[in-house]
Amino acid sequence: MAQLNPTVGAVAANAALLRSIRAAAGNADVVVAGELFLTGYPPEDLVLKRSFLAHVAAEADKLVADTADGGPALVFGLPVVENGQLYNSVMVADGGQAAVRHKVHLPNYAVFDEKRLFVAGAMPAPVEVRGVRVGVPVCEDIWFPDVCAHLKAQGAELLISPNGSPFERAKHAKRLHHATARAHETGLPLVYVNQFGGQDELVFDGASFAVNGDGKLAAQRSAWQAEVHMLSLSARDNGWQIDTDDATIAGDDLGDIYAAATLGLRDYVEKNRFPGVLLGLSGGIDSAICAAMAVDALGAERVHCIMLPSRYTSQESLDDAAACATALGIKLDEVSIAAPVDAVEGALGDLFKGTNVDLTEENIQSRLRGTLLMAVSNKFGNMVVTTGNKSEVSVGYATLYGDMNGGYNPIKDIYKTEVFALARWRNENLPTGGLGPAGDVIPSNIIDKPPSAELRPDQKDEDSLPPYEALDDILFALVEDELGVDEIVARGHDAETVKRIEHLLYVSEYKRRQAAPGAKIGNRNFGRDRRYPITNGFRDARA
Repeated sequence: MAQLNPTVGAVAANAALLRSIRAAAGNADVVVAGELFLTGYPPEDLVLKRSFLAHVAAEADKLVADTADGGPALVFGLPVVENGQLYNSVMVADGGQAAVRHKVHLPNYAVFDEKRLFVAGAMPAPVEVRGVRVGVPVCEDIWFPDVCAHLKAQGAELLISPNGSPFERAKHAKRLHHATARAHETGLPLVYVNQFGGQDELVFDGASFAVNGDGKLAAQRSAWQAEVHMLSLSARDNGWQIDTDDATIAGDDLGDIYAAATLGLRDYVEKNRFPGVLLGLSGGIDSAICAAMAVDALGAERVHCIMLPSRYTSQESLDDAAACATALGIKLDEVSIAAPVDAVEGALGDLFKGTNVDLTEENIQSRLRGTLLMAVSNKFGNMVVTTGNKSEVSVGYATLYGDMNGGYNPIKDIYKTEVFALARWRNENLPTGGLGPAGDVIPSNIIDKPPSAELRPDQKDEDSLPPYEALDDILFALVEDELGVDEIVARGHDAETVKRIEHLLYVSEYKRRQAAPGAKIGNRNFGRDRRYPITNGFRDARA
């Protein structure tokens, strides 16, 4: 079971990775990698480029030729052109020969749009591998009973399923439910091998597993790390049986969210070859949790923070930012924006004469901070991390070309109340593979004080927004559950407040279209999942 981290488009490197795993596999009969492993998943419109497909086919031929040495067979995913049609396929290579089977069920919902790229395959026949008739249903094919039932009817003795299943809350339980159902229906053991790693907004948690023909879990591999595991199967009177292995996985919702956000950031930085990251550390909780994630992802030496105080920045915020940087062991510089703000306001003085100070002056501060961070990024090469949580991104409580500047946002799909919970979790836990220090890395004062953008005197977030507990419940209902205003009011919320939040959600769509990518955490992330029009005259006025 090769739970690996391919890079989309890096076909030769992905093939080399699989080749190295095979070379180290010893006396294994079969090495199994994930769905579309050779291209990385999801390859998106790369598969529409003929030169790319030719490159894939050439690398696949080399892998097939490798198997002539009598070593382990290979099972891996790749796009295949057959009779002028493009398929999402799996290749089974052994003894220098290969068989190909095509994915039948093409997902076309949420983050998936495979039907615009691929043609659905016909019901597949099993492939004989070393005397065993093996069915190879691909990912979505095990979410329905028909493909596995057909394979059983065609004489399959074992099911091996390559997967590219991205993480979201409660996803592993759904995978296990479908796999268990297919095994129980067919009486065949099922080996489920999933991809690991980050790809733009998507993160893949791995967590590969295997179930026996009675539907019982026989092996459960780790989430949030690449690994190769030897799984043993034995021929019994009633068919093949997976020898029971480690079959436990720790369930920790906050730990999974933190791991997903950190992995997404790490692989975005690594696969795009940035030397490190840069972020504005304000003394607030959002930038603090992003700094902690960056250190856990990359190590403290690759994280550079800048405090950008204005005339409204409190000494408390300066102290909190310094304490956070010290706890994380990261470099913190200070660059005042007071003089640049005065210069911009002076330049606009005649034009703004006779008007009142309002949001405009607040946004000047935010945009100057963004400009300075981007200048430092340009000079030294580190990618700017942007730090807006999902609550703020939802209602537009973030400044376009200001604090929304950056290359990646690890908390883009994480609500504000979850940010607080994650900060407490991180102070109590060192995540698996985390490169940061153990213990309290986010000072308690940052967690406990009322959130503020500090763009005007005595400003608090709750001056403009409902308390985050109420706001997040309303937003979760609007965004994740797509509930109407009347349904949300029935949960105990004020009708006018719900209508206002709905309005803010809709009118902020244009900002989100220009926002940096960020790790998908829930089932309705902005961009790939939830696709609303920018120009939108609908408002739910029934309540």
